[in-house]
Amino acid sequence: MIIDSAGTHDWHTDQPPDERAQAVAEKNGAPIDHLRARPVRTADFRNFDHIIALDSENLSCLKAMEPADGTAVLSLLLDHVEGRAGEGVVDPFYEKDEAFGITWSDAVAGAKALVAKLS
Repeated sequence: MIIDSAGTHDWHTDQPPDERAQAVAEKNGAPIDHLRARPVRTADFRNFDHIIALDSENLSCLKAMEPADGTAVLSLLLDHVEGRAGEGVVDPFYEKDEAFGITWSDAVAGAKALVAKLS
């Protein structure tokens, strides 16, 4: 299984995650300081079985980027959590530091639900 992360825009290409996100990830035993941002590539729609967006705006961007021969299933992360379909993970960037913990919890819940669904 190959898991990757990419953004719908190239604003932060080659930059590490926000320091506040790094702190929350480190606190939860999952250091992410080695990661670097990259934009979604057309080939991703053929190379991955699923492309998961964190909010509806990014899902719309992905749908607009999707090539005609794309085979990946597109969805929102929280679509995979019972009772949370259609919800987006809150972007904590402009929020207080505590928001990163909430985002972490939502992302973990979505990831666990997705893994359970795919297993």
